[in-house]
Amino acid sequence: MDTQQNTALTRALTEIPGPLPARGVIHIAIRHTDRFTVVGNDLAQHPGLSTTAVGFAVRIQSLPQGTEVGVKALAARFPEGEKLIAAALRELETHGYLQRARTRLPNGRIVTRTVFCNQPAALLRTRVAAAPPQQASAAPQFRAPVPASVPVPARGPGPALAQAPARGPAPAPAPKPEHPVPDAPVPEASVPQDHAPFVPLVPPPTAPKSPRPPLPRPRELTPELERISTALLSDLHHHSPEFTLSEEHVHRLVPGVAAWLERDTHPDTIRHALTTNAPEPVKYPYQFVKHRLTALLPPPVHRTTVTPFQTCDGCERAFRAATPGHCRDCRTGHAHEDQQAAA
Repeated sequence: MDTQQNTALTRALTEIPGPLPARGVIHIAIRHTDRFTVVGNDLAQHPGLSTTAVGFAVRIQSLPQGTEVGVKALAARFPEGEKLIAAALRELETHGYLQRARTRLPNGRIVTRTVFCNQPAALLRTRVAAAPPQQASAAPQFRAPVPASVPVPARGPGPALAQAPARGPAPAPAPKPEHPVPDAPVPEASVPQDHAPFVPLVPPPTAPKSPRPPLPRPRELTPELERISTALLSDLHHHSPEFTLSEEHVHRLVPGVAAWLERDTHPDTIRHALTTNAPEPVKYPYQFVKHRLTALLPPPVHRTTVTPFQTCDGCERAFRAATPGHCRDCRTGHAHEDQQAAA
């Protein structure tokens, strides 16, 4: 098999036009028609990237959209180890080729989204500033063309030279316009701006972030709510070992759980909302639980006050009232009797 490949390379060298270089690499470029990836020289010859980082950048570019490119996913696909892959990804992230951001999905799960750009320098490219256009003159000059067959007389003080006879009639002078025609106006969009600043297409990684919303709190933290909330948070590690919270963290998160309980949320529902679809592994359980208690807080319960039924002490008829007593008819009858007795 090696002999066939060497023979093919030797035959291909004889077909290259022109003299071959005496030293160095000789390229035999065969045009790709399918399954190829375009790689720029700014990446292939990047002076600040290692060969490993460049190789993984090419491999990431060749993968389809939506393919997992985390450290573990690349280690399962390629023979390099996780440490070497992690170092290469950090190099690409430092030079702007790779960006990794944690994003929360609509179902509450937090995932890592990886964005790869093959030309990071093009995202911060400056606008080309051209020279401002010259103002058009108020009265443009019109000069009639001079035919080649008509000689130009000398301007010196001596006698004029003999002029050769014209071969044809002299052309008529160009008519002078009565009103000067101004130049066409330049569109505003085409006029460049002087000293154009950088125009970043993406926000820098050090852009200020909006403050996080505070942990919800109940209207009144009763001892019963505090007891149930503490028991729920302390018991999370029995359902998911990743959610092992310290005593201080449990004390801080108690008001958030109490706010859920105050809105008629069952403890099992709270436990399911905090631990379902969690990332693997959960590096910071306190921050994760605090985020879900804040972001997934259910709406408050609007209760409608219903006036209870009472039994009339006089006629034994049912009527609605906040306290026991007489119905409206009995109260009216008693009032009429009192008026007659007073008269």
